[in-house]
Amino acid sequence: MRTFKSLMGASLVALMTAGASAEDIAITGGTAFTDGGSGKVENATVLIHDGKIQSVTAGGAVPAGYRAVDASGKWVTVGFMVSGSNLGLMDVPLSGNLNDARTDAKNGMGLEVKYAFNPASTLIPVTRIEGVTRAVTGFSGSKDMWRGQSAVVALAGDDMIVADHVALSIDMDEGAAKSNGGSRAALWDSVITTLEGARPNGDDDKKDDDKKDKKPKYDSGKAALERVMTGEVPLLVEVERKADILNVIELKKRFGINVVITSGAEAWMVADELAAAGIPVVMDPSRNLPEDFDTLGNTSAAAGRLHAAGVKVAFMAPDTHNSRLVVQNAGIAVAMGMPWDAAVDAISKNPAEIFGVAGSYGTMTAGKDADVVIWNGDPLELMTSADAVFIRGEQIALESRQTKLRDRYMDLPRSPAYNK
Repeated sequence: MRTFKSLMGASLVALMTAGASAEDIAITGGTAFTDGGSGKVENATVLIHDGKIQSVTAGGAVPAGYRAVDASGKWVTVGFMVSGSNLGLMDVPLSGNLNDARTDAKNGMGLEVKYAFNPASTLIPVTRIEGVTRAVTGFSGSKDMWRGQSAVVALAGDDMIVADHVALSIDMDEGAAKSNGGSRAALWDSVITTLEGARPNGDDDKKDDDKKDKKPKYDSGKAALERVMTGEVPLLVEVERKADILNVIELKKRFGINVVITSGAEAWMVADELAAAGIPVVMDPSRNLPEDFDTLGNTSAAAGRLHAAGVKVAFMAPDTHNSRLVVQNAGIAVAMGMPWDAAVDAISKNPAEIFGVAGSYGTMTAGKDADVVIWNGDPLELMTSADAVFIRGEQIALESRQTKLRDRYMDLPRSPAYNK
């Protein structure tokens, strides 16, 4: 016979298990896009079970126990992803509080997002209510050219860092050259010397064997660089001008590593070379004017030109506080010549592939995380908004600090002073 204590324990476990289970949801009647900007399904039924996509079918039935969400006349897409931000690492930089996105450390190579990430950042709700459910977040600078290791985060849930160490970031533009030797020659010499020193070396391996009885000293920067040299993660290179991008292509050939260009104002000028080298570009399509001598080739037509050449493209926003504008940026790219489906790919499946999370996110495929957004129209149209947002199967309240302030002050009683 079971004791009262054991029965109570079993009941507690059952309650905890029930509370941890995600709600089963059926999104019905909408036009769904299951494969980034492709895989169009009319009158779709999207089933979400245990936080995952179960199926997407045309006119499918709603199983018993599923909460139905009517999306008739609306568009349904995967939740979108911004491919460059400091989300969770900063809030109000001019307030005098600590900005965890920057450091005075001389070697920023080993920096890890998980030690500084703040899930309660007010910028996260501001971003996700606009249909952006994932973000690549990382550091904006250190004392040298290395900017640490980026992570992919989900913008809701208990464990928001879904993939750590997705890229090692380095700044190789004009600003980095000024602060690291005062010349591009000095900057590149430093980087090449560092990468050459990280190559696997037989003599070093032998020395390590001689010292196998000694406890090795952990070096976070060395570990980060090893992940790049073994091809586990890409080197994310911020660079702008054509000549520097050609040097990055040669860098990939020399070391046989995976490379991703970010910013890339003049990347479109060497689109064929980038395509041949298999180097993706993460860019901001809203940049349309020169900002300095490095960015004379800035144009919003760049995304379409890169895509036409066969370069895999992903989008970022102008800055972290405006991460939500990555969706608008995709619309700008379409207006400037990029196909609609390719622009949607650039904020969904492409970044998932570039940053190594395509196994769990990026398309509405059975078994992947249920990041799903219901839109009241074409999501790339400026006046369209998200009617419902699901992140890993959880429906997110469409509120942020901004909406709360709006609601608080919208209907204030008018005092006599306002009537004068």
